Amino acid sequence: MAIHTTTTPSIAPEFQTFYNRTLLKRLRQNYVHRQFSQKKPMPKNNGKTVQFRRFGDLAPATTPLTEGVTPAGNSAAVTEIFATVAQYGDYLEFSDMVSLTALDPELVSYAEVLGDQAGETLDILTRDELASGTNVIYAGTATSRDTVKVDDKLTSLEIRKARRFLKKHKVKPVSGGFYVAFVHPDAVFDLQADPLWQEAEKYGNNAGGLFDGEIGRLFGVRFIETPNAKIFEGAGANGADVYATIVLGADAYGEVDIEGSGNVKNIIKPLGSSGTNDPLDQRQTTGWKVQAWTVKRLQELAIVRIEHGASL
Repeated sequence: MAIHTTTTPSIAPEFQTFYNRTLLKRLRQNYVHRQFSQKKPMPKNNGKTVQFRRFGDLAPATTPLTEGVTPAGNSAAVTEIFATVAQYGDYLEFSDMVSLTALDPELVSYAEVLGDQAGETLDILTRDELASGTNVIYAGTATSRDTVKVDDKLTSLEIRKARRFLKKHKVKPVSGGFYVAFVHPDAVFDLQADPLWQEAEKYGNNAGGLFDGEIGRLFGVRFIETPNAKIFEGAGANGADVYATIVLGADAYGEVDIEGSGNVKNIIKPLGSSGTNDPLDQRQTTGWKVQAWTVKRLQELAIVRIEHGASL
């Protein structure tokens, strides 16, 4: 993800570059849910809504052709999916007591926390879109979200069911024959009790590299551990938290931005940039903004959500 900066000449370029790198470093720490999305740039001056078109499968043509007779032909069902871009961002204000003539630690700290916020914002927006899918498997004896108990833990049985669902619906794996799953550390703790669980460090060199956050694999699924995994707090039986492990196939979701405006921009407004709104040059700000971006599920059958409890 590129980071662009809007500022005024009163900040030395070498200082600005340092702050940009700080923001970028922090941003990538939370960047896991977005790593498997399709990236769809949208030309400028074409509105805020983009249309995706998904073609349905054709049934196998098992009837022999009749010599010299043109067959009736076929037609493909088309599903239209619409996504509308939006803006996101935030900023911090600080006083003229913070000097901008050197690499001030306070401004660096601001860049760090803003980078964390930007990364987590886009990560959570992506997670929530994925967690809104229609295909659900309930762990243990649960039959709905409100019946999930703490003891309805994530096991290899639910992973096998999710993989079976994706395979039955001809969903392509993400990489090397494997699907991927976003999973909370609490659920990883439970899965690691399975004797067939494979730690990522033991197979990484043979897997062509590891995904960001990859922790292990089991039954054809590679697991991406993240504390930002979806939790429906208090939604289960007796107020239990319900965890959502999301299992994906290829091309399940996509991101849209208007010609790069989905990149995070670090914006610094130094002292003296506000005119009469700041007559004594007492305030300055640093912030981030995503100009026009959204994320959208593209293949419902390529997303399975497992709802379960977790060990306390």
